[in-house]
Amino acid sequence: MAIYTPEYKPNGDEIAVLHTSKGDIRVKLAGNDAPIHVGNFVELAQKGFYNGLKFHRHEPGFVIQGGCPNTRELTAEEVIKGRPGAGGPCGTGNPGYSIKGEWTTNPNNFHNDGTLAMARSSMPDSAGSQFYFCLGPQSFLDANYTVFGDPEDDKSLEVIHSLAKGDEIFSVDIEGAQ
Repeated sequence: MAIYTPEYKPNGDEIAVLHTSKGDIRVKLAGNDAPIHVGNFVELAQKGFYNGLKFHRHEPGFVIQGGCPNTRELTAEEVIKGRPGAGGPCGTGNPGYSIKGEWTTNPNNFHNDGTLAMARSSMPDSAGSQFYFCLGPQSFLDANYTVFGDPEDDKSLEVIHSLAKGDEIFSVDIEGAQ
């Protein structure tokens, strides 16, 4: 799959607001630390890529994961049951490209409670659209997955911890984008 370099160049002031079926999550994006990941996330959000997707993976005490386009046409119940979407099984979809990993160049690549990071396959430069929020500190992920944001406030962290498999992302707004 082709490696994509986003056209959007982060200014370091971007805040992602994920409007979910459990409430809003405000995330301070780490544009200075992970510019490729933030640029990619901003572009996808501004195109409406995340609108209507569901969280397809929930591992209590570990992560809640979303961003797979294969969940778009499925109901929450279908995602919970593991039904494949039009593009294949939940958790296997992507935007048609991948981006370069930045965990070795990000000076603040720490998986803390609520941290936003990009999921990928076993191939290092295979991230695309799928992301996860940490449900507690996950320091063993620091050396292999790129962190690109942290919750802005305690209310956002509460929403992150309330999410479950099948919950919907209504939309993602980016505040402070150029």
